[in-house]
Amino acid sequence: MKYKKFKNGIELSRLGMGTMRMPVVNGNDAEIDFEKAQEIIDICMKSGINYYDTAYVYHEGNSEGFLGKALAKYPRESFYVADKYNLQANPDYREQFDQQLARLQMDYIDFYLLHAIQDSFADEMLENGCISYFDELKKQGKIKYLGFSFHGSPKVLSKLLTVYPWDFVQIQLNYYDWFFSDAKELYEILSDADIPVMVMEPMHGGMLANLEEDAGRILKADNEKASLASWAMRWVMSLDKVQVVLSGMSNTQQTKDNIHTFDQALPLTADDEKRIKKAAETQRAAVAVACTSCRYCCPDCPARLDIPYLIKAYNEAKVGGDWRLEKLMMLPKEKRPSACISCGACTRHCPQGFTIQALMKEMKEKLEKL
Repeated sequence: MKYKKFKNGIELSRLGMGTMRMPVVNGNDAEIDFEKAQEIIDICMKSGINYYDTAYVYHEGNSEGFLGKALAKYPRESFYVADKYNLQANPDYREQFDQQLARLQMDYIDFYLLHAIQDSFADEMLENGCISYFDELKKQGKIKYLGFSFHGSPKVLSKLLTVYPWDFVQIQLNYYDWFFSDAKELYEILSDADIPVMVMEPMHGGMLANLEEDAGRILKADNEKASLASWAMRWVMSLDKVQVVLSGMSNTQQTKDNIHTFDQALPLTADDEKRIKKAAETQRAAVAVACTSCRYCCPDCPARLDIPYLIKAYNEAKVGGDWRLEKLMMLPKEKRPSACISCGACTRHCPQGFTIQALMKEMKEKLEKL
């Protein structure tokens, strides 16, 4: 495993383990399959991965408890834990932090973040007193390094950098968003400010590991054996200010493939860069809604719809024809797009800003015509 110096003499593994997409029991996101998930953590620890990312809301509040239990068998100094304060889940930052320490069964958190800041509530996050409180916890040693994760505009990111001397910032960064979203500008703002970058969604929620056939063929033409995921990881690793690349590894196969990629750390050539850009352009033409399946939209949905699953069907229909929506008729009526009441709760929580209720309405109308 390759490492990169951070601060105060510590070195972080270039690959970090994200615990938002752990294996679950019978499709229930709230019930982590402990045995399978523990195996993934053990493989990571054995390989030298020392950065583990969780959050208050992952797996409906069960990720922190799992991670604390899974890492309890290892010396505390052998790993670093990243956790996050989620304003929307519980505005009481004092109560939330105490709950997190209890769930993790730890005395301190190494890397602490203000979670998923968006333009719509950035000012509230700045004004509610949480930054001063967490700064005090940092002085007490209960937090080692303080940062935030971000899903907003370059303008708001620049504003946030003026209010506190952040130790690091986490952004969504991958080659698709570099060419077709604000990722390049966000990265350059952080690079100019000399702030280490933690990367989330290097696969764009799995999309770049499962490219459409024509896009995938462009990369496979160079090396049939190299996974599509490895191309995305190598691209992110090539950026100088990137400190840790997080991957939400859901099974041992993904874990071993990522570890192999980071062990080798093969640099990209100029031809590689051209192939990646061409693959991104081809993928963009095939994808209607670039959902990352983060599931932030799901917990507050009154109908408890599996929104990422429905959007995936929407994309398949856009590419292959409306008939592909027919599989949604196999769902119970209360789980189909027609069950959406257009309350907008999902859109308020969507980091990408998709108007989800409009997508549900469009699918409902298409299904009625089939």
